[in-house]
Amino acid sequence: MDKFKVDQELIAKIDRILESYDYDDNSVVNILLEIQSHIPENYIPEEVAKYVGIELGIPTSKVYDVITFFSAINDKPKGRHVVQLCKSSVCRLNKYQTIRDVLEEELKIKMGETTKDGQFTLQYSTCFGACDISPAFRIDDKVYGNLTKGKIKEIINTYRGL
Repeated sequence: MDKFKVDQELIAKIDRILESYDYDDNSVVNILLEIQSHIPENYIPEEVAKYVGIELGIPTSKVYDVITFFSAINDKPKGRHVVQLCKSSVCRLNKYQTIRDVLEEELKIKMGETTKDGQFTLQYSTCFGACDISPAFRIDDKVYGNLTKGKIKEIINTYRGL
């Protein structure tokens, strides 16, 4: 891969991440999650996926298998903060749709969309293990549950810096 297609600062970060995992291809999920956290659009661009594959000595297709399998890893640009609403069986029983409606109203977007300012992307997720506080959503790596309309607005405003 031509390293000059990707910002040199990002390449340096990727190299440090790969080195911290000893270039272990068994750590590809964690490597990709960490790399994604350094990309403002919150995704793994094609050039980065190719670079990671080359550096780990695995086919790009294996890197893409991981990217497309795990909902926390994105292959398309997302907002700075990804809001994932769980819609597992438990969350469905606990009326996740109510939480969805509040999130859509508060962010002024529908599921699968990104706010105009690029701050938030709203999407569904499979279970992330928060059944005890269901219905729940996750923003980036932080899980929120036992939600009310007021609590959701407070959480979103915190991420907005308000």
